[in-house]
Amino acid sequence: MKRKVIAWLRQGISPPRLALTLALGFAIGCFPVMGIPTALCALLAVAFRLNLPAIQAANYVVMPLQVALIVPFVRLGRLFGFGSGPAIQAGALLHSSPSVLLMQMGGLAAQAMLAWLVIAIPAVALMTVLLTVLLRRIPLVAAAGSTH
Repeated sequence: MKRKVIAWLRQGISPPRLALTLALGFAIGCFPVMGIPTALCALLAVAFRLNLPAIQAANYVVMPLQVALIVPFVRLGRLFGFGSGPAIQAGALLHSSPSVLLMQMGGLAAQAMLAWLVIAIPAVALMTVLLTVLLRRIPLVAAAGSTH
């Protein structure tokens, strides 16, 4: 059991794989829908054999940004032309039916997710390159990468 845990912790720890893992964790941690990033990070880590503890740690580090970036992502989504309906008024939401409220909130979430996607793809690519360079300078990580 101990060997399995150690192998699990060392999985995907070469500098390029760890850099990709951290970049994905940072980007997915900013996903503008609450509750999704943790499950999405776990799914990606298992599917692509990434380091699960590292991706979840990166996800949790940026979690405060997730909340702070929801409104900017919604606004950016509207700026990109995602969502052509009229702006939602907070007072009108209080007097809307539940179905109208769900549709409007779903539209806002879609705008935010599309804007996040436009930002996340180049951000992951850039972070992966930068983190690979940095991680290769850390002897412990560089040594782990040369043994795999």
